[in-house]
Amino acid sequence: MIVEPQAPERIFYDGSCGLCHRGVRFVVRRDPEGRAFRFAPLGGPTFAREVDPAIASGLPDSFVIVTRDGRVLPRSDGALHVLAALGGIWRVLAAVGKIVPRGVRDFLYDRIAAVRKRLFRPPADACPVAPAELRRRFDP
Repeated sequence: MIVEPQAPERIFYDGSCGLCHRGVRFVVRRDPEGRAFRFAPLGGPTFAREVDPAIASGLPDSFVIVTRDGRVLPRSDGALHVLAALGGIWRVLAAVGKIVPRGVRDFLYDRIAAVRKRLFRPPADACPVAPAELRRRFDP
């Protein structure tokens, strides 16, 4: 019997945000083989294909996760989901984060998201020519 590996989950991110780029790099370093996550920009064709427009209209413009089972996780739920999936100490931090009520977590998330482009400018190499094995993890 051949067991197919589970498809990676999708991280949709703001391509013009330095904090979002740093978040993608963080995940890539901790998921080097790309088993857990693929990446695509918010508002791109992959996002339009995978997220119902009625749901998309209510999502933040910063960071959204689509899980293997089709759940859409925005804001702090998405961030904690990513940490938990990375395992190790990150799973522990996610568990601690989930103790905080979602309303409080999302309030803090929204405050950071509101100033992220002023505080975290995109790095000069935001769109570097990446090696082929890394480019395959990114969708339009």
